[in-house]
Amino acid sequence: MGFSAGAIAATYCLGLTGCMQQQGIKPSGSVDFTIDISQSQYSALKNVGGYIRTNDVVIAHTEQDVYVAVTQICSHQGQPQVMYRSGSNDFFCTVHGATYNVNGKGTNSFGRNGLTTYQVDVSGTQLHVH
Repeated sequence: MGFSAGAIAATYCLGLTGCMQQQGIKPSGSVDFTIDISQSQYSALKNVGGYIRTNDVVIAHTEQDVYVAVTQICSHQGQPQVMYRSGSNDFFCTVHGATYNVNGKGTNSFGRNGLTTYQVDVSGTQLHVH
Protein backbone atom coordinates (compact mmCIF):
# COMPACT_ATOMS: atom_id res chain seq x y z
CA MET A 1 0.00 0.00 0.00
CA GLY A 2 2.86 2.36 0.72
CA PHE A 3 1.25 4.39 3.53
CA SER A 4 3.50 5.09 6.44
CA ALA A 5 2.20 5.46 9.97
CA GLY A 6 2.77 9.22 9.68
CA ALA A 7 0.68 9.44 6.52
CA ILE A 8 -2.13 7.53 8.18
CA ALA A 9 -1.98 9.78 11.25
CA ALA A 10 -1.91 12.90 9.06
CA THR A 11 -4.95 11.68 7.14
CA TYR A 12 -6.72 11.00 10.43
CA CYS A 13 -6.02 14.50 11.75
CA LEU A 14 -6.86 16.31 8.54
CA GLY A 15 -10.49 15.63 9.16
CA LEU A 16 -11.31 12.36 7.44
CA THR A 17 -12.08 10.92 10.86
CA GLY A 18 -11.82 11.68 14.59
CA CYS A 19 -9.57 14.72 15.23
CA MET A 20 -11.76 17.38 13.69
CA GLN A 21 -14.82 15.94 15.38
CA GLN A 22 -13.19 16.09 18.79
CA GLN A 23 -11.55 19.50 18.70
CA GLY A 24 -12.68 22.06 21.20
CA ILE A 25 -12.39 19.99 24.35
CA LYS A 26 -11.89 22.38 27.24
CA PRO A 27 -11.02 20.20 30.21
CA SER A 28 -12.10 21.84 33.38
CA GLY A 29 -13.20 20.92 36.79
CA SER A 30 -12.01 21.80 40.17
CA VAL A 31 -9.00 20.29 41.81
CA ASP A 32 -7.92 20.71 45.39
CA PHE A 33 -4.93 18.80 46.66
CA THR A 34 -1.69 19.34 48.52
CA ILE A 35 1.62 17.58 48.02
CA ASP A 36 4.77 17.67 50.11
CA ILE A 37 7.53 18.54 47.66
CA SER A 38 10.16 17.20 50.05
CA GLN A 39 8.92 13.64 49.34
CA SER A 40 11.02 11.68 46.86
CA GLN A 41 8.23 11.13 44.29
CA TYR A 42 8.07 14.93 43.84
CA SER A 43 11.82 15.54 43.71
CA ALA A 44 11.62 16.85 40.12
CA LEU A 45 9.97 19.97 41.52
CA LYS A 46 13.06 20.88 43.54
CA ASN A 47 14.77 22.32 40.46
CA VAL A 48 13.66 25.01 38.04
CA GLY A 49 12.59 23.21 34.86
CA GLY A 50 11.33 20.14 36.68
CA TYR A 51 7.74 18.94 36.52
CA ILE A 52 5.47 16.16 37.69
CA ARG A 53 2.10 14.79 36.64
CA THR A 54 -0.34 13.87 39.41
CA ASN A 55 -4.11 13.93 39.89
CA ASP A 56 -4.57 14.72 36.15
CA VAL A 57 -2.54 17.91 36.65
CA VAL A 58 0.90 18.92 35.38
CA ILE A 59 2.86 20.95 37.95
CA ALA A 60 5.98 22.71 36.68
CA HIS A 61 8.68 24.65 38.50
CA THR A 62 9.01 27.36 35.86
CA GLU A 63 11.34 29.81 37.60
CA GLN A 64 12.76 30.44 41.05
CA ASP A 65 9.88 30.19 43.57
CA VAL A 66 7.27 29.97 40.78
CA TYR A 67 5.14 26.87 40.17
CA VAL A 68 2.49 26.54 37.46
CA ALA A 69 -0.28 23.94 37.32
CA VAL A 70 -2.42 23.03 34.30
CA THR A 71 -4.70 20.16 33.40
CA GLN A 72 -2.96 17.10 31.96
CA ILE A 73 -5.86 16.70 29.48
CA CYS A 74 -5.10 18.24 26.08
CA SER A 75 -7.84 20.50 24.73
CA HIS A 76 -7.24 19.27 21.18
CA GLN A 77 -8.45 15.71 21.53
CA GLY A 78 -8.85 15.07 25.24
CA GLN A 79 -5.75 12.93 25.63
CA PRO A 80 -4.03 12.94 29.06
CA GLN A 81 -0.64 13.61 27.47
CA VAL A 82 0.26 17.20 28.36
CA MET A 83 3.84 17.63 29.54
CA TYR A 84 6.13 20.55 30.38
CA ARG A 85 9.17 21.52 28.26
CA SER A 86 11.68 23.40 30.37
CA GLY A 87 13.83 24.46 27.41
CA SER A 88 10.85 26.19 25.79
CA ASN A 89 9.12 27.05 29.08
CA ASP A 90 5.82 25.79 27.71
CA PHE A 91 3.43 22.85 27.78
CA PHE A 92 2.85 20.47 24.91
CA CYS A 93 0.83 17.39 24.05
CA THR A 94 2.77 14.38 22.84
CA VAL A 95 -0.16 13.08 20.74
CA HIS A 96 -0.50 15.76 18.03
CA GLY A 97 1.87 18.53 19.09
CA ALA A 98 -0.53 21.04 20.64
CA THR A 99 1.47 23.73 22.46
CA TYR A 100 0.52 26.10 25.27
CA ASN A 101 2.29 28.87 27.14
CA VAL A 102 2.69 28.80 30.93
CA ASN A 103 -0.62 30.67 31.28
CA GLY A 104 -2.44 27.85 29.45
CA LYS A 105 -3.01 29.84 26.25
CA GLY A 106 -2.68 27.82 23.04
CA THR A 107 0.26 28.79 20.86
CA ASN A 108 -0.51 26.74 17.75
CA SER A 109 -3.68 25.65 15.92
CA PHE A 110 -3.97 22.36 17.81
CA GLY A 111 -3.72 24.18 21.14
CA ARG A 112 -6.02 27.07 20.27
CA ASN A 113 -8.59 26.11 22.95
CA GLY A 114 -6.04 26.47 25.75
CA LEU A 115 -5.62 24.54 28.97
CA THR A 116 -7.35 24.88 32.29
CA THR A 117 -4.94 26.44 34.77
CA TYR A 118 -4.98 26.16 38.55
CA GLN A 119 -3.76 28.34 41.37
CA VAL A 120 -0.66 27.13 43.19
CA ASP A 121 0.24 28.20 46.73
CA VAL A 122 3.43 27.14 48.48
CA SER A 123 4.04 27.19 52.20
CA GLY A 124 7.31 25.59 53.25
CA THR A 125 7.35 22.19 51.53
CA GLN A 126 3.56 22.09 51.10
CA LEU A 127 2.37 22.84 47.56
CA HIS A 128 -1.39 23.37 47.29
CA VAL A 129 -3.10 23.18 43.88
CA HIS A 130 -6.65 24.49 43.60
